[in-house]
Amino acid sequence: MTEPTDAGRGARTTLDESASDKLAHLTAFQRDLLHALDRCGPSKGLTVKRAVGEYYGEEVNHGRLYPNLDDLADAGLIAKREVDGRTNEYALTDAGEQALAAREAWTASGGASA
Repeated sequence: MTEPTDAGRGARTTLDESASDKLAHLTAFQRDLLHALDRCGPSKGLTVKRAVGEYYGEEVNHGRLYPNLDDLADAGLIAKREVDGRTNEYALTDAGEQALAAREAWTASGGASA
């Protein structure tokens, strides 16, 4: 998977296949979706929408939510399972859990490299 970034001079210019590298290139909204799924467990889209909306203090637009959930599923960080013809359930994958743990460890260390 190759995608340019805007991280600045000296930054990697392509996405790596590791989960922690994928997480580093997500938007803050996408990371918030992962955190919501981590807290809520496997959930329907409306449950994720409600959880993130409560955190933001405002309603999250469907047009913003579902494309971002699809992007996370495409990246392998969440699984998307059809419940019925109209409803999907989303859950963190092992890669998503590992990516969140790596980010938590990185932020707990003050962002310092080992």
